[in-house]
Amino acid sequence: MRRPQPVAVGGGRAFALLLVLAGAAGLLASWVITLDEFKLLEDPGFTPGCSLNPVVSCGSVMRSDQASVFGFPNPMLGLVAYGTVLCVGASLLARAVFPRWYWLTFTAGCLFGVGFVSWLQFESLYRINALCLWCCLAWVATILAFWYVVAFDVRNGHLPAPAGLRHFLDDFTWAPPLLHIGIVGMLVLTRWWDFWTS
Repeated sequence: MRRPQPVAVGGGRAFALLLVLAGAAGLLASWVITLDEFKLLEDPGFTPGCSLNPVVSCGSVMRSDQASVFGFPNPMLGLVAYGTVLCVGASLLARAVFPRWYWLTFTAGCLFGVGFVSWLQFESLYRINALCLWCCLAWVATILAFWYVVAFDVRNGHLPAPAGLRHFLDDFTWAPPLLHIGIVGMLVLTRWWDFWTS
């Protein structure tokens, strides 16, 4: 007896556009940081344009050990990762469809991404004690991509979930990423409350 073939699924236009925009934003952030990293290698005294004050200090973040976790600058990983997100979004705009294994692999990549930026957020706030605006843009792009991809998987049955959760994500897909970004924003606000209010 012939086994049923797995159903390939595409995404709607809004989902595709979100992935394109998130991928493009992350790619832009990674590109700018990569260029500044090269300038720092050439001139250790170089000050990136986004180093605005003691808190918003991209140079402090770029000079930290956490900026090269895998032995090379983190944004070089971002160039590949966000480029992939952009390509998936563009493929969906062209009406491409992908099997379940593809979506689960893509989701695993997004999970790694959001886990990695969560660690970087902690390090930035509580170890490096500085923020990089371009990094913040990459954080937002990663969070949006992750939650919308998870919601897509749940709605299409790629990830098992109760019916109530599926219905919630149908109607309130925007809620988990908004809550996540809001929590990060509150952590940033409270971490340097005296600085912001002085």
